[in-house]
Amino acid sequence: MTAKDNLTEPSNTAITVQALTQFCDDYLSTDAFKDYAPNGLQVDGGQPIKRIVTGVTACEALIDAAIADNADAIMVHHGYFWKGEPEPITGMKGRRIRKLMQHGISMIGYHLPLDAHPVIGNNAKLAEMLGMTITGALYPHESHPVGNVAVCTPQTAETLIHTITQALGRVPLHISGNYDYPADDQSKQTTGTAARMIERVGICTGGAQDMIEQAAAMGCDAYISGEISERTTHSARELGIDYFACGHHATERGGIQALGALVAEQFGLPVTFIDIDNPA
Repeated sequence: MTAKDNLTEPSNTAITVQALTQFCDDYLSTDAFKDYAPNGLQVDGGQPIKRIVTGVTACEALIDAAIADNADAIMVHHGYFWKGEPEPITGMKGRRIRKLMQHGISMIGYHLPLDAHPVIGNNAKLAEMLGMTITGALYPHESHPVGNVAVCTPQTAETLIHTITQALGRVPLHISGNYDYPADDQSKQTTGTAARMIERVGICTGGAQDMIEQAAAMGCDAYISGEISERTTHSARELGIDYFACGHHATERGGIQALGALVAEQFGLPVTFIDIDNPA
């Protein structure tokens, strides 16, 4: 299942892939990040850019959709050539890159820079969608921190679950920080879920569930990310912080959509966001 969001009308404008990536590289300050994959141009399709497709992940389904849309470039959050992956361009990777090259489609990816950007980043856009205001960094002493701390109107976990569901189109998995410790352990007793209010929230989209300890250290009442691990449940209970696993894909649609809108405005090109459904 795919969903499309066209940002501009058809145009005769064409730009070079170098001009496109240079604009994005500069805007996102890519040189400032030490990442797990190259940011910027990853596959050069060798032709001018007239139409662009954006998406979260450069899977084969997105490539097929871009081919059907007659796109010259794909811009994504999750691209290729990740640290530690096999280097040969064979199998699944080979099929993907072969389709790009055969159809002259350039592939451009931005990972951590698109998570961290204070205006169009995944964290910033998620906070905006949830009616929260970012007040600082989850790791304030890092030069280019990825996670954020935000504040919201004091609300119960149930209210926040409803807000997340409305914003992302899926119900988050919620782990309450109100764990029922044994009655003789009075030092860890809580006041109950109904009385607990959430006002200070840590946010880091995608697979950042292990930042929950830092969120607790920063005095957050809750922490929002995309994925959950077995250990996350125990961390939330023992740290006394509510955790909301909202989906890796679902929490990282906002940044690439915002980047596409920016590119459409900057260059006057048709940009289409294609959402390849992913429950993870």
